Amino acid sequence: MAMVASDNAPLLAEVDMGTDSSAPTVRATVVQASTIFNDTPATLDKAERLLAEASGYGSQIVVFPEAFIGGYPRGTNFGVSIANRTAKGKEDFRKYHASAIDVPGPEVDRLAAMAGKYKVYLVMGAIERDGYTLYCTVLFFDSQGCCFLGKHRKVVPTASERIIWGFGDGSTIPVFQTPIGKIGAAICWENKMPLLRTALYGKGIEIYCAPTADSRDVWQASMTHIALEGGCFVLSANQFCRRKDYPPPPEYVFSGIEEDLTPDSVVCAGGSVIISPSGTVLAGPNYEGEALISADLDLGEIAREKFAFDVVGHYSRPEVLSLVVRDHPATPVTYTSASVKTEGGLCITPVTIS
Repeated sequence: MAMVASDNAPLLAEVDMGTDSSAPTVRATVVQASTIFNDTPATLDKAERLLAEASGYGSQIVVFPEAFIGGYPRGTNFGVSIANRTAKGKEDFRKYHASAIDVPGPEVDRLAAMAGKYKVYLVMGAIERDGYTLYCTVLFFDSQGCCFLGKHRKVVPTASERIIWGFGDGSTIPVFQTPIGKIGAAICWENKMPLLRTALYGKGIEIYCAPTADSRDVWQASMTHIALEGGCFVLSANQFCRRKDYPPPPEYVFSGIEEDLTPDSVVCAGGSVIISPSGTVLAGPNYEGEALISADLDLGEIAREKFAFDVVGHYSRPEVLSLVVRDHPATPVTYTSASVKTEGGLCITPVTIS
């Protein structure tokens, strides 16, 4: 029942009104829209417009795609081959690095203010800049506008993503307790990692956000499986992009296929979807264009489904199979020191950098 506007018309929502229940109901929206590539301020403006529209539909939680802020560099290779990087590729990375955001930073402050302005819990895909290393990250914001809740860094970038993104560690696999449920996220093909999913299930995730860049039909099978396995609602948001949403050649080249593309060629077809703990598709998948895809989540369905299968509860066997999550930050350089030392009559205060 998708209601999708053309590229030049206002975005429309697809809403499933859910079922009658005494349990709380949460209206959720996944955003299917493209980044404005190499223009982070304009992308933030677009994000605010989309948030305003979702808020107008009564949404309480809004999930954006993977790398919405900063951009998903689909099709480009950054001039890399084994043992070689081209000058253009290095410049491409410089521009990509410039489009990323610091966390915390001014863009994070603006996103927090947006969430508060429109009274929504915001889950935003972004490219995070930490020095000169980039991370594919999800940012979480509360609905009061006063709190950046935290972040999740993608623990394993996929294939050639490893050229440009660093690896997250166990310290950023959060699940946040909120008045609308326990919220967490895994990004794109992380969702194929059984142990990462189990780490989220162990924290009691109820609203499982899955920002992605995978628009293949088979992605829907993964999302349905997670909903059934975790007894949780799955909210998967992907971009819908045409070739014209990226810079034109030769500035930006889709390696190996550029000559086959027109400005209107679809290079990412979306497929954003919302799925219930029973495996029922509540809204989507949408492959038609940019859209806001919404559904009402009957939180009582979580208990009804976990009555039969609770993967980290009554259906677990920890004496046979268990998981240990190393959830401390993994830093490449650690400076440690003892108490203040005295050398040659001088008092030396060691400096600790954390």
